[in-house]
Amino acid sequence: MRIQEYEAKEIFKESGIAVPPGKVAKNDTEARDVSKELGLPVVIKAQVLVGGRGKAGGIKIVKSLEEVEQATCEILSKDIKGYQASKVLVEKKLDIKHEFYCGITIDRTKGCPIIMLSSEGGINIEEIAEKSPDKIFSLKCDPLSPIYAFQIIDFVKKLGLHGKILLKVSQIVENLYKVFIKYDGIIAEINPLVITNDDDVLCADAVFQIDDSAMFRHPLLEKKKYDEMTPRTIRFNKKGATYVQLKGNIGLICSGAGLAMATMDTIKTIPALSPANFLETGGGITAELMEDCMEIILEENDLEAIFINLYGGINPIHEGAKGVAKVIRDKKLKIPVVAKALGNKQEETWKIFEEAGVYVYKSSDTQGAVRYLAEIIGGKE
Repeated sequence: MRIQEYEAKEIFKESGIAVPPGKVAKNDTEARDVSKELGLPVVIKAQVLVGGRGKAGGIKIVKSLEEVEQATCEILSKDIKGYQASKVLVEKKLDIKHEFYCGITIDRTKGCPIIMLSSEGGINIEEIAEKSPDKIFSLKCDPLSPIYAFQIIDFVKKLGLHGKILLKVSQIVENLYKVFIKYDGIIAEINPLVITNDDDVLCADAVFQIDDSAMFRHPLLEKKKYDEMTPRTIRFNKKGATYVQLKGNIGLICSGAGLAMATMDTIKTIPALSPANFLETGGGITAELMEDCMEIILEENDLEAIFINLYGGINPIHEGAKGVAKVIRDKKLKIPVVAKALGNKQEETWKIFEEAGVYVYKSSDTQGAVRYLAEIIGGKE
């Protein structure tokens, strides 16, 4: 589970990590009121769970109340890498002297947390990692042993810091590690970690992702997670399904993440076709779930066709077919639906699909099914 920036900063602040003064606003009026309280200039930041907001126009520095309202309206109406912000974070603009990067994640090869620091933070950290890996320092941590302050200080010295600034940055790194461990983190980032002209050290931006398998240990965060979801998304989540919107012309429903990714790659081999979404049903296909799958891809995309790719080991794919058929009938769907469904009760599944007007591909190769789809909608290989 990845939480919003403002939620991450609340957790960081409770753990002794300084953050800029700021509040969340849901519209331009609230943003104006917050800006008056903080004092201008301020930064307006879209609250969406995606990186690269600044380059996508989701972060704006404003110097007047009129600009606050204009920037807030613009950000809330903007498509930011396929996401729509429902709120903004309004923060006091900082006078920044230097930016650093600080992040913690899991080193999968070693099975341990790893702390990373760079003397160059900000929006180009990925480029720095690729072109100048020598500017990124790392410290592997034993998950069964505590990490001591002197170890953190020795590590932070690699940034060339000294004196009070060294101690302030070291304290933030230590506190971030404590947060990471306490909340069963997968990723915790401060980018940038800034030093102001007054020599304050603050977390200017925050990313925090928690292991879904550990959410039962953090009930308040789990409640927040569901508070921001629609009823359909809650059902998706509880059933183990995953949906990510993209910008293609073919809606996808697949039974499993690996199958979904392979199907997306196969679709991309035909120039006229591109996936409009990633959607994997998780482990329990039902008529209701497949109805939800159909509804969400039809609501959020302008499609030329829908492609369904299901394997039914223990999954009752014939029940799923009933949900698909219901949506086709209820909506009097005009776009073609192509389905490749194999396994448990496949003949019954094919019959339900065919009676609903679905084009059924009965062989096992996804490449052939995608070519069949292309023929139906007039796509060219």
